[in-house]
Amino acid sequence: MRKKVTLKQLARELNLSISTVSKSLKNDAEISQKTITRVHELADFYNYKPNALAVSLKSNKTKTIGVILPEILNHFFAKVLYGIEQEASERGYKIVTCITNESYDKEVGYVEMLNYSSVDGFIISLSQETQILNKLEHFKELKRDNVPIVMFDRVTEDVECDKVIVDDKKASETAMNYLIETGCKKVAVITTIGDLSVAKLRLEGAKEAIQANDEVSLVELSIKNTESPEALIEQFLKDNTIDAVLGLDETAAAVSINMSHKLGYKIPEDISVIGFTDGLLAKYSYPKLTTVSQHAEDLGIKAARTLVDQLDNYEENYQNKTEIVKTSLIVRDSTY
Repeated sequence: MRKKVTLKQLARELNLSISTVSKSLKNDAEISQKTITRVHELADFYNYKPNALAVSLKSNKTKTIGVILPEILNHFFAKVLYGIEQEASERGYKIVTCITNESYDKEVGYVEMLNYSSVDGFIISLSQETQILNKLEHFKELKRDNVPIVMFDRVTEDVECDKVIVDDKKASETAMNYLIETGCKKVAVITTIGDLSVAKLRLEGAKEAIQANDEVSLVELSIKNTESPEALIEQFLKDNTIDAVLGLDETAAAVSINMSHKLGYKIPEDISVIGFTDGLLAKYSYPKLTTVSQHAEDLGIKAARTLVDQLDNYEENYQNKTEIVKTSLIVRDSTY
């Protein structure tokens, strides 16, 4: 493998100053065309690339964004990441992505590592363990160092930063009202992410819809991520007479459909089902799942745009903002 050539080596071989070589590579008008051609020819011969660290030190920017996700197998986060990369790339930024797998310790470690690597800013969705522990000092340290942060989906009000969210409470209220409007009277609210802020907001929205209608009753099942959802949801369906399920996450809704089939219930004739996140489980379940789409790709684009706008247009008295992405109820075959 050919050894990487430096600016200093190019200058030595051409018998030019480092400054002249640098300006020639940028086609500076101060330099003669003859010299520019000589420099480019030698640079092309050696396949010269500028030292990224040196460039970043000079400009005080790396044009790199740190993205920290709680998981990646979830279709929602995969689509958000796709949106982030799209927007960042269009704006001339690269991303470095880390997956915490819902661990607080990993989240802290990745924040420290990326900050040490001098990323220009962060796009973050909190891990489940971080939300349970409510330990946020690693983010507050970033803010004290004036490192820009955009939180999305799983956010906290205890860290002052830009946020991009969906209106989970309103979305859940809309989904519950749809079940009520189609004649459902006994609704189960089931979640496998009960410890997360988004699930708590969705539960609030469902309850508000129920409170406005005395004829409708509600039962709840909240499952921890360490528990088996199949067995618990199956037993819950055996123990409760219901005509609808509002799954506060895609897994809860998909498993509810499977366990209903197992117990001999027809969907939606006996039990209507609505879930959250318009992912592969929703599209390929049988019957196809009515779901709340959070427009994950748009959310990712907005998160990246918010961060890059702040990075490219520095304001000394910058005011943090919260942007809300509207959801859509996509009606399929699991409801009337």
